[in-house]
Amino acid sequence: MKRIIVLLTVLLMGFLCFGGISFGQAIENELYLITPVSKDVHDPALKAFAEYAKKKWNIDVKTSAIPKGTPVAYGQILEWKGRPQADVFWGGEGTLFDNLAAEGLLEQVKIPQKMWDEIPATIGKPVGLPLKDPKKFWVGTTLEPYGLIYQPKLLQRLGVTIKDWDDLLNPKLKGQIAQCTPDRSSSSHASYEVILAMYGWEKGWEWLKKLAANTGIFTARSRDVPNVVAKGEFAVGFAVPSYMAFAEVLAGYDVMFVYPSNAYVTPEPMAVLKGAPHPKAAHAFIEFLLTEEGQKLFAGLGLYPITPKFKVQGPPGSNLEKTVQFTAGIRSFYDIQVGNVYDDKIAGPKKRIEEVNSYFRKEIAEKHKEIIKEK
Repeated sequence: MKRIIVLLTVLLMGFLCFGGISFGQAIENELYLITPVSKDVHDPALKAFAEYAKKKWNIDVKTSAIPKGTPVAYGQILEWKGRPQADVFWGGEGTLFDNLAAEGLLEQVKIPQKMWDEIPATIGKPVGLPLKDPKKFWVGTTLEPYGLIYQPKLLQRLGVTIKDWDDLLNPKLKGQIAQCTPDRSSSSHASYEVILAMYGWEKGWEWLKKLAANTGIFTARSRDVPNVVAKGEFAVGFAVPSYMAFAEVLAGYDVMFVYPSNAYVTPEPMAVLKGAPHPKAAHAFIEFLLTEEGQKLFAGLGLYPITPKFKVQGPPGSNLEKTVQFTAGIRSFYDIQVGNVYDDKIAGPKKRIEEVNSYFRKEIAEKHKEIIKEK
């Protein structure tokens, strides 16, 4: 009788596991990311996951991140050709993840169905911005606007107010704007696409050339933009992820953030790479970030919950409340009207991405000195 019970138990466990129910199976003791997300976020996330893994499985997980700008990380994953040196790709535009999935370079995300269902399919109007892949090859982890950062004292001295995109074209800001190139930064690239969507291709590039006329520096990395503004080297930063701006506040700098109309709101997509050396740890990492613990961790770093059921709320003076104050009272992006004109069907194809980057290099980067003189 005992043998029959044991046999039935084994068969039942096998059936349930086949149906996607986990029994807390051990994960690998290593996890590696390739990501454009700065260490201000990925270091705390990896540290918290390692602590979570120790508590849940009593496993000491060694974690590390390969920091790369989104386009560079994307290219690296293509070069690995299914034999990646990282487990997880995290951050940037969802369209690049769609392209990687089409190349067969991503695994389907394995998280509880309830957790998956709690994330809305899209956010924003008139165009819904995808927050997860219907085929489950990637999922959003947090919400984060790409906006504008500025130095209040410098702007006051210049007699300039920043409330929306067009304020960046004020002649008084000549030489005072910092931005990263769109071929090195997904936040810049997505913001360029927002401008092109609002004004059309020709007028959009005219606008971006006017922005270039006021630009004093094109940085090598997205992270450098809020840094040079915080230090007072430039007055305004273009296409800055909110958490990068907030990191400067936590560092003690006096900077402010503007969420302009139709600004791109990234879900910071995450995917497990096909052929990942540590796939169980990779899927467990994604699941952890979508728990309440993971979402609170993000909120304390200037980010927003990916699901409507969580809001940014904490004790007075906490980093959670500082996040709310920093973005003018926003506790959840599901509580406000999110404008979105970025269309992944237009902006997403590889041909379009290269077209935008190529036009920028030829008509703005190579002619920047001439553009400055003309204006």
